[in-house]
Amino acid sequence: MQMKNISLILLSLLFFQPGFSQTTIDPSKIEIVRDSFGVPHIFAKTDAEVSYGLAWAEAEDDFQSMQEVILPAKNLMASVQGKKGAAGDYAFALFRCREITEEKWNTLSPGFLKLIDGYVQGLNRYAKKHPEEVLHKKIFPVTAKEYVSSSVFALTIFNGADKALFRIFNNTEWEAPELNKKGSNSAAVSDLKTTTGEAFLLINAHQPNTGPQSFYEAHICSEEGLNVLGGLLAGGPCILHGVNENLGWAHTVNQCDRLDEFQLEMNPANPLQYKFNGQWVDLEVKTIKLKIKGIPLTVKRKIYWSKYGATMKNNQGFFSMRLGANMRIGVLDQWYQMNKAKNFTEFYQALSRQELSMFNIMYADRYDTIFYLNNALMPVRDPSPEYNWKKTVPGNTSKTLWTQFRGIKELPQYVNPKSGFLFNTNHSPFLATAPADDLDPASFAKTDGWEEYQLNRSVRFMELFPQKEKISYEKFKQIKFDKQLPARLQYFYNLDSIFSLNENDYPALAPLIVTFKAWDKRGDADSKGAAIFLLMYEYLKQTLHANGQAARLITKQEAIETFTHVKTYMETNFGRTDLVLGDIQKLVRGDKTWPLGGFPDLLSPQWTEPWANGILKSIGGDGLIMFVRFQKNELPKIESINMYGASAKPGNKHFDDQVEMYLHQKTKTMTLDKATVYKNAERIYHPE
Repeated sequence: MQMKNISLILLSLLFFQPGFSQTTIDPSKIEIVRDSFGVPHIFAKTDAEVSYGLAWAEAEDDFQSMQEVILPAKNLMASVQGKKGAAGDYAFALFRCREITEEKWNTLSPGFLKLIDGYVQGLNRYAKKHPEEVLHKKIFPVTAKEYVSSSVFALTIFNGADKALFRIFNNTEWEAPELNKKGSNSAAVSDLKTTTGEAFLLINAHQPNTGPQSFYEAHICSEEGLNVLGGLLAGGPCILHGVNENLGWAHTVNQCDRLDEFQLEMNPANPLQYKFNGQWVDLEVKTIKLKIKGIPLTVKRKIYWSKYGATMKNNQGFFSMRLGANMRIGVLDQWYQMNKAKNFTEFYQALSRQELSMFNIMYADRYDTIFYLNNALMPVRDPSPEYNWKKTVPGNTSKTLWTQFRGIKELPQYVNPKSGFLFNTNHSPFLATAPADDLDPASFAKTDGWEEYQLNRSVRFMELFPQKEKISYEKFKQIKFDKQLPARLQYFYNLDSIFSLNENDYPALAPLIVTFKAWDKRGDADSKGAAIFLLMYEYLKQTLHANGQAARLITKQEAIETFTHVKTYMETNFGRTDLVLGDIQKLVRGDKTWPLGGFPDLLSPQWTEPWANGILKSIGGDGLIMFVRFQKNELPKIESINMYGASAKPGNKHFDDQVEMYLHQKTKTMTLDKATVYKNAERIYHPE
């Protein structure tokens, strides 16, 4: 009898431990409603059931990307992706994503635990029903803890850990700023600033076109307070940015200084000890096993940990990396609370959790509030001039071992500026509105490394946005879709010398020089000047930026070499030089191609990679675009467009059904109204 009681107690502890499935979800209580574009609208009684349905719907559309998110938590990246995946498995272990998840599990809210449990149930059920789509037999079943640890890893990489690993591995200190400036756009306009008396919100993250970091569009609606439409990346159990019945928000990537690198002072008598505050301390050392696809033997690698965090060795010694992203696990929980917020007070309370370690946040609602926050888990660093936090700092003293983060009130932010508008294009938070209302960078610590630069997109936005009069909705959309560079270019290298070459001095290059000098600096698909510029851009990126050349004026000789390269490239690959941008740059989906306008750092951008026969194909750009209008007593009016379509599966009719609309800068009407969704449904079914 006593043994039976003990067994019952153990069973009870197992069943009710956090992360264990406590309620088996009945799929028949969930309805997935696909609209005419295949976008899923998920309806159910509980949030957990809705999340189950969301997992199922996205798996139907892009199961591969969802599995790729899980791989590092299963130590399977190398097993599935080969050598290129081994780095991911190594980094997941190095940054202790599994350990921090175990340690902090009890910090997650009860509501979120139910939500994530529902999500993994849906994902596991889909995998069981579709074994032929599973990438590796050991991926499923996945647990809630594994899923959360994957989100910790993803955010750690997003925060720059991958670049830090690369710097340490290659013994490089200085890193050239990113030339591409892929970026994103967001804007919020007060109802007092618009001709219609509505508040406007632009949601427009520039992401890869495909894969785990591409945006998936969905609508989730429960009887527990969820009614949200927007975008999520693969594996999101709720909407990551979008709009609910009362408010909406957008994310753009920020580049403030959230990560530090430290060189440890090692003990000459013991290679695994480092000095800290005058004492020798042992490095923590573990060995991990990597099973790499194509390699029959298991590969073993050592990983190190110091007081500062994840540690690597190169021929200069041991270096540690420290950042907030792998110290907290509640980012998905915070997004869930943001989904459920009913007003600005509740939304700000969700942000105050500070589990989301990065991203600008642009906000608008139907209650006359617009808001912008340059959000970060920003370390409180020693301000002493002896430490240059933009470079490697000594890892031998508690003076450099920061342990606290700035509170949310200490971060750059705006609420209802007098100008009536806010915007961010990944540029400085101190240039977010009309000059009279901009924040003063001197009010913030230099050690935080807040962005202070302009981009082509930020300058062009201000050229277009009406400062003294109200803005119409049509003008708001026009600004987003603009393909014009600003009057004064903001690219990393000064291109004045390229524009000033005299064609009479270079007869062989004269036709190209004349065409380029007459270019109106627009990125239209039918533009000859834009075709020349894109090839110039790619050439300079490869020859100067990739070799660590600092920002400077392009020399006359470099300008000649650049034109020569463009001429040779066009003649070699196309047999002529009178090409337009759409001849060189294509939107590719399956076996279809379309001429494509745009290039990096336009408000309507593209970035590319070589494809075939000299053609460059888009691999990233606008992604999901959403325009939202708020009125006090109505549901928001929503328009959106996704570059390809709702499904990533070739053969599905929604694989590319939004392409033509995207190319012609058209949008589709979306809604949060349940009755309208059902009325216009293309298909209604349960996730089975």
